[in-house]
Amino acid sequence: MALRRPSPNDNGRRDCDSKKKRKEAEICQVLNNDPVDVAALRRMAISEGGLLMDEIRCRVWPKLLNVKTEDLPPPPGKELREDNKDYQQVLLDVRRSLRRFPPGMPDEQREGLQEKLIDSILQVLQRNPQLHYYQGYHDIVVTFLLVVGERLATALVEKLSTHHLRDFMDPTMDNTKHILNYLMPIIDQVNPELHDFMQRAEVGTIFALSWLITWFGHVLSDFRHVVRLYDFFLACHPLMPIYFAAVIVLYRAEEVLACECDMASVHHLLSQIPQDLPYETLISRAGDLFVQFPPSELAREAAQQQAERTAASTFKDFELASAQQRPDTVLRQRFRERLRAEEGAKSLMTTKPRTNRFVKLAVMGLTVALGAAALAVVKSALEWAPKFELQIFP
Repeated sequence: MALRRPSPNDNGRRDCDSKKKRKEAEICQVLNNDPVDVAALRRMAISEGGLLMDEIRCRVWPKLLNVKTEDLPPPPGKELREDNKDYQQVLLDVRRSLRRFPPGMPDEQREGLQEKLIDSILQVLQRNPQLHYYQGYHDIVVTFLLVVGERLATALVEKLSTHHLRDFMDPTMDNTKHILNYLMPIIDQVNPELHDFMQRAEVGTIFALSWLITWFGHVLSDFRHVVRLYDFFLACHPLMPIYFAAVIVLYRAEEVLACECDMASVHHLLSQIPQDLPYETLISRAGDLFVQFPPSELAREAAQQQAERTAASTFKDFELASAQQRPDTVLRQRFRERLRAEEGAKSLMTTKPRTNRFVKLAVMGLTVALGAAALAVVKSALEWAPKFELQIFP
């Protein structure tokens, strides 16, 4: 019997499997250290492939959000749903969320998870009365529920809701609309022709609303792509989802410019996200855009109203808490690496060492602890920009 000659595809799969095994071993090694180097976990969550599998996410996501797994909220009691002002709306949204569960899941199992989803949402809202439920929130919570289980999901979502998602949970949509206002300035920096076309079409940014407030969970059908994006967003600044939204639009520039220049045509095109996007390429490019055009440089264009309790401001406490998990020597090392990374980020889309970009993205959520608080705050017309610019690289 003749032996089959290995094909290039076989070799490619072996190389890919080998890379995954090496990365898995590296992540486990970091997790086994005491204290855990959170910046290293951020780099791995950002780099190609993300955190690889749900078993690893169960261990790493709590580290990225500084949630102690030994101190989880107690299971909810029966009184949780009684006289809860959000219960009926949450119930309706969860009942409509069938497509967010794995295809082929038995009805009984899915219905049980939906009940847990309702309880997780209501428990976070009950413990944090300053937060306001919004439609689409359940799309984020169900992702955590499916990956880490009910109790840990509740703890992670609670931290996320008081930091990354804080803007979306205000009584009004003012801060959410403000974040959407960053989309067009990012596009303008990269592709002025596309920006001007969209402005003439008066398409606005509402097409990206569901992308932003669900972290793309509502619009992507493949759960693997959703959790890969969550790896990336959890490791990065709260505004990274709007940068990812921008790279999707930029990636589709030819399609947009080829359609009729009117609101209905452009909105319809952009509302439909292709399911075969090159996610790793887009994640890498979003990181590049954040480094090249940080929010502080776009704030003047994006400013529409005062925002005193944005994710950018509440993120400061989160950064400081996260930094306590690492020794001073590691902090100083990461700061030196950040400075080297800045030197390589002079022009958009130029070739930069990938490790430098990942180091910079990984530590950008910890800039206060790394010494960024000592940087002079640049005055801006935006009322909250001085506070904001303490959180990000200049």
